[in-house]
Amino acid sequence: MKYKYCLLDLDGTLTDPGIGITNSVMYALKKFNIEVEDRSELYCFIGPPLPDSFKKYYGFNEEQADLAVTYYRENFRDKGIFENVVYPGIPEILKELKEKGVVVALATSKPHEFSVRILEHFDLIKYFDFIGAATMDGRISKKTDVIAHLLECMGDVDKDEVLMVGDRDQDIDGAKANDLHSVGVLWGYGSKDELQDAGADYVIERPEELLELFE
Repeated sequence: MKYKYCLLDLDGTLTDPGIGITNSVMYALKKFNIEVEDRSELYCFIGPPLPDSFKKYYGFNEEQADLAVTYYRENFRDKGIFENVVYPGIPEILKELKEKGVVVALATSKPHEFSVRILEHFDLIKYFDFIGAATMDGRISKKTDVIAHLLECMGDVDKDEVLMVGDRDQDIDGAKANDLHSVGVLWGYGSKDELQDAGADYVIERPEELLELFE
């Protein structure tokens, strides 16, 4: 099957944000007198909406989770946001997708403001036709809702021609909820089991494998 639209997750798919996100989570947790020595314990925060993660992993209530997100953004807005690197091969893949005539869109649970700044910082924004992201007020946060809103913005598209690409189960879940096919990538923060269990149509190990689905 030849796809014509490529929706791409950001964290763990286009860039490795591990240092910036975990530093910002640590900064927020310290405000609650919680110290984390091993940052790998916080990799679970990469991908899902932040309020959900603070509630799930630290038992925060709604008010505490909202406050923690405020603290997180204090550190992330100007510092953590750029403690981030583009995965090898990603710029080349984006360039080739555009040369093939593929419509490329971002689909991330990261707020729009931060997402655009990251894409601009790494000179990737020129490859994107649409930006689908979360809102700062939390109105749109879950990947399912991000994708649904993005599809509305993209107009009348054949869903059979749309492929969602991401590294975590919520990317696959979001695609399925919107009747899209999906690709799980193994260079990010999700495991093969996680992606297969979520029902990914494809699982790939290297960015260049993505191009084969758009031949």
